[in-house]
Amino acid sequence: MKLMTMTQVTVDGVMQGNGGASDEDRRSGFERGGWAMGVFDNDTLSFINETYQRADAFLFGRRTYELFAGYWGAGKNPGSPITAALNTKPKYVASNTLTELRWANTTLLSGDVAAAIGELKARPGDELQVHGSGALIRWLLANELVDEIQLLIVPAVLGQGTRLFPEAGPDIGLDLVDSRADSKGVMIQVYRPAGRPHYAPATAD
Repeated sequence: MKLMTMTQVTVDGVMQGNGGASDEDRRSGFERGGWAMGVFDNDTLSFINETYQRADAFLFGRRTYELFAGYWGAGKNPGSPITAALNTKPKYVASNTLTELRWANTTLLSGDVAAAIGELKARPGDELQVHGSGALIRWLLANELVDEIQLLIVPAVLGQGTRLFPEAGPDIGLDLVDSRADSKGVMIQVYRPAGRPHYAPATAD
């Protein structure tokens, strides 16, 4: 299976607190939550639904797993294709602190997480998907475990909040696979990691 990440971000790269509740994630004094609600047109909503439906399995970090379990796992949106996908397909959560798995069909990955994810990727299937889970995505990128990055870029600048990519981290070249804009200005960008970027050679003084 290829490992694919789908992340909703603002133009300035913020991914924190995109969900329906403005107080969903108040870490570090964040006060601008709910910025992704109502910003997608029907084509983008269909794209998101279809992405979840084609997953063979899902991989989460601890915090996103607990948020999803409390909403999608609790059946709070019973008619949604996302609810159906998340509740019927295998879920894996990477955590060395989580002790209770309250969502059915979930497996805990701890210890040598990189090896465990490598084993998952080696299994038959098309996609192992990561949604949300910013800390996990950054770790996966640093360990070169990501095969495809999907960004849904919302036309807003928040000026605060946790960003998908850290200020200091690995440098990653990207090949553009697909790019489109919906009728509300949301950009869908699909990339594949392509090694390190190329830099101009140093010039002699």
